[in-house]
Amino acid sequence: MKNAILISTLLLMSCNQKETVSETSTTGDSTTIPATLDTQPTPAPDSGIVVIPEKAPKVSPTFRTVENGKITKTISADMLPLTLNDEFTTENQEYIIKIKNFNRPEIFGAISPENPKMNIRFNQIRLPDGSLDGPFGREITYEIPQKGEIWLLIGKSNMASGEITGEFSVFLK
Repeated sequence: MKNAILISTLLLMSCNQKETVSETSTTGDSTTIPATLDTQPTPAPDSGIVVIPEKAPKVSPTFRTVENGKITKTISADMLPLTLNDEFTTENQEYIIKIKNFNRPEIFGAISPENPKMNIRFNQIRLPDGSLDGPFGREITYEIPQKGEIWLLIGKSNMASGEITGEFSVFLK
């Protein structure tokens, strides 16, 4: 009987323990980003304790958002060179690559659609001072006059025909 009470007490105590939950997410662009969801000390691996944070922060390990037909991917310039993979699933979508802390003299980008007949190109570039230039083709080499955040806007060409949906990759350096 004493053993049953002791086991019950230990069981109740272990159910009230918390554990840090950690995950590693692999993005579609071969970038692995660890995301720790709690700052509590992690219990010993063999303890069997699982701690679930009460209010876990929203973590976007891929830095990708989709809103109103715009897919926005935010990266840091120190991640370059880099290949990003994505997909247009509906017509009139736009893909915006925001490159933070860009401090190089030029940017190079190349779009490679899975379907060579896909109607996709670099439509515009937004420079750190907010000015825009474009349109371009499937490749861009552009001198960047000042440091800061640049955007590459990718979408369909209104002057061409072809499929608008499909998978594609963007190589940047």
